[in-house]
Amino acid sequence: MISGPSGMMCSRARVDGYRTALETARLPVDPELIHEGDFHHEAGYAAARALLTRDDRPIAIFAGNDLQALGVYEAARELGLRVPQDLSVVGFDDLPLARWVGPPLTTVRQPLVEMAETGARLAVELGRGEHPAATRVDLATSLVVRASTAPPPADSPPLPTR
Repeated sequence: MISGPSGMMCSRARVDGYRTALETARLPVDPELIHEGDFHHEAGYAAARALLTRDDRPIAIFAGNDLQALGVYEAARELGLRVPQDLSVVGFDDLPLARWVGPPLTTVRQPLVEMAETGARLAVELGRGEHPAATRVDLATSLVVRASTAPPPADSPPLPTR
């Protein structure tokens, strides 16, 4: 995983989701495979280079946002790795460019319009001196599966069974 800055709540939440997904699949969480980035392409590239040049190179990388995922694409290309045949990549945000890169990026979509509407409504209510029913609103994300992910290669170690 390539996270965002550890001081940002959204970064910590994405790392928590990554850990939970691994634990649910009964896979170990290796802290050495979690690299902190800054949500920019260059950080994704640098972290991916570090991860992809390990002796035990990962076969999948979850980037904390789509821009970092594009950095992963660049590092993989430079190292002669093909997405998704050699490396699956997942981003976060579902930026418009995610569907246009080659291959189109699997990503986690956030309901940005609903987030903006909710934030504006809360700001107006507070500005009027009203007390909103809630000051914290959780909105659901969804996985958008595109062509940057594939099943593990046949020669990969088997995943644990439940």
